[in-house]
Amino acid sequence: MAIAFLKKSDPILAKLIQQVGPCSLEPPQPEADLLFSLSKTILHQQLSTKVANVIHGRFLQLYPERLPTAIDILNTPDETLRGVGISRPKVVYLKDLAQKVLDGLPAMAELAEMEDEAIIQTLIQVKGIGRWSAQMLLIFRLGRLDILPVDDLGVRAGIRKLYQLDELPSKKAVELIGQKWKPYGAIASWYLWRSLDMKGIEV
Repeated sequence: MAIAFLKKSDPILAKLIQQVGPCSLEPPQPEADLLFSLSKTILHQQLSTKVANVIHGRFLQLYPERLPTAIDILNTPDETLRGVGISRPKVVYLKDLAQKVLDGLPAMAELAEMEDEAIIQTLIQVKGIGRWSAQMLLIFRLGRLDILPVDDLGVRAGIRKLYQLDELPSKKAVELIGQKWKPYGAIASWYLWRSLDMKGIEV
């Protein structure tokens, strides 16, 4: 239904959908641990996937018995976290996340019952978690489809490539183009990300 809607509402995107094939967005995972998900998000920021995975792995190895709890993270000396390659700002972010979890940050299952914007406003209270990070959790953990991350460089680059624009579109331009994709902005975004892996798009 979503694919048929997107194809009908945007003939240019329809050609990309035809070339890429079925959308394979992962099913929602509301049972996933919010602390684990957001700590991984923080550790991956501004790093290559390869480097981030190494650091995240070392972080988890600090807690060999189980996944770290908020108390575990708060009780871990900053120097220990720095020792596995975590930058000083990210140590602050992790500790702030852990403290907010203890203070009552909603669990993933609770977030699943909330509206999209309410979730975003809840999560951006955590240091190091901005609107984009919250939107990624909405798409990949909670399965929300009416999400268009207008600040995402991949989405902007995908639009530039697909519509053959001279430069990256502005946030406002992405919002304007994305109106025709509502309420399936996340699926359109997925196809735009995939387009960057393709050598050529025939439009």
